[in-house]
Amino acid sequence: MLLKTSKSTLFFIFIVLLTNAVELFAQSYQTPVNKPIDIKLQSKSNIDKPFEVSVGALFIDSEGIVKKIDGFYNGNDEYVIRFLSTEAGEFSYTTYSSDPKMAGIEGLVEVKNQAVNPLRGQIVIDKNNPQKLAYENGDPYFALAFELDWLFALDYKNETGQLPKSNQILESVKENGFNQVVMNVYAYDVGWPTQGEVPAEYSFKKPNYSVFEGTNENPDFDKLNIDFFKHLDSVMELLQEKGIVSHLMIYVWNKKVNWPEMYSEADNRFFDYVIKRYQAYPNLIWDVSKEALDYGRCDIPYINERIARIRKNDTYNHLVTVHDYEYCSREPQRVDIISIQNWRSNLYSQSMEAYQLYTDKPVMNIEHGGYEEGPFTNFPGNYTDPKVCLERNYQCIFAGLYSTYYWQNSSWDVVIYDALQNDKYPKPRFDYYKPLQVLFTEIDFNSLQVYKPKLTINSRLGNDNMATSGYALTDDKGLYLYYVPKENFQLNVVVPKGEQGKYLARWFNIFTGEFTDVMISDYQMFKSYQSPWKGESAVLVLKSK
Repeated sequence: MLLKTSKSTLFFIFIVLLTNAVELFAQSYQTPVNKPIDIKLQSKSNIDKPFEVSVGALFIDSEGIVKKIDGFYNGNDEYVIRFLSTEAGEFSYTTYSSDPKMAGIEGLVEVKNQAVNPLRGQIVIDKNNPQKLAYENGDPYFALAFELDWLFALDYKNETGQLPKSNQILESVKENGFNQVVMNVYAYDVGWPTQGEVPAEYSFKKPNYSVFEGTNENPDFDKLNIDFFKHLDSVMELLQEKGIVSHLMIYVWNKKVNWPEMYSEADNRFFDYVIKRYQAYPNLIWDVSKEALDYGRCDIPYINERIARIRKNDTYNHLVTVHDYEYCSREPQRVDIISIQNWRSNLYSQSMEAYQLYTDKPVMNIEHGGYEEGPFTNFPGNYTDPKVCLERNYQCIFAGLYSTYYWQNSSWDVVIYDALQNDKYPKPRFDYYKPLQVLFTEIDFNSLQVYKPKLTINSRLGNDNMATSGYALTDDKGLYLYYVPKENFQLNVVVPKGEQGKYLARWFNIFTGEFTDVMISDYQMFKSYQSPWKGESAVLVLKSK
């Protein structure tokens, strides 16, 4: 039997069906592998304390594996659940929330492989070598870091909504071999004077905003600055587009930030919010605090508790470190990467000690006292000559560590973001670092280890590093690399004879990236090699034939 229906009723049914279809479509998403996607929910409740509302979703893949992801408040009654998958496939989800109107919403995320320039996933520990880093897809990751604490500030409140200053300096970073930026979530001011009159366009100290509502001098700790975090999202996305990892320091104690009391509700809210908002970015390493124990702000139990909060809230299990060797050396089991600050003249031997002590995890010299000079003297440290700064990075690397570069006019509140494009000032030697990245991309750093000497007649003669001088790395398969300091006239190598008794040798210029032609020589105990660049540090690459 057919029922007669009025035109108005039919129109009403059509509108209902159309609305349901739109809502269903709105809950279906597509994203590439390793690219975060935001699932947005609009609260329809009258909420007095929006940051106190819990929200998230359970994601289920085709094999029934469940992933629980907490969301965050994004302003204007909007909540976001940020999702990432390292594999292609379909993921159904169901939301949960303390607000019943945002709970029980179902949807689907389709994750697709990329045919061009596929992203390589998170940074993880190399499964074949616990002292090395790798991308999640298995590719080696030779971490070469660039300190850029005030990156968050370069384009904040840009009227165009673009990031021209950030893009300019990050392009310079990328082009010169750096693939990691050490940065603060937020910083306010430095405690040392800057010599020279810094143009306003390059000075980012004392921003008139905070991570909290209000200003750094008068913050409202009950509310977070949503506009700030939306901007930081854009910075993280730009870093990911350029293939640069964010080494994100959540706190900093010596940059005059007005932080809430430790363990307070406001402190926990801020910390947890950062984890939940940024956990889905694959290009991320967590760092609890810059110089965590150095300024009397906190203690070891507090850092322990913060790390536990990261482990609890980060569904994606990013690597964690603490910018403080005192902490890392006392609590090594709690971090994934050992961070060292070592300014000593005997940097190599001190770095070697750490490499030999922490055999189950990577070690990174986050700060070696080398701060390359710029037009404005801003915390010069102990070493300012650009060649010396590069040489100290090589000392770290040939001790098996990763290293970090500082330029006085980009590491802190003075940021000359167009340093390589303008002619107003002498240019920093970012270009010295591209050859370093090229060298350890061509020769896989993950396959190399520091030579561990055995007690032999050679070691008693001082040849405990496979040579009479210099610093060596080897793959234990006939490949030997020697960093030869500029003080050397030559070095005499002490290596096994090999099956054919011949060696291929070539020199690498650490400043230009130039390789010499390959030389073939017969094996000889204490074989002598002289660099073609007398008075300059260089690398000798030796291969058994």
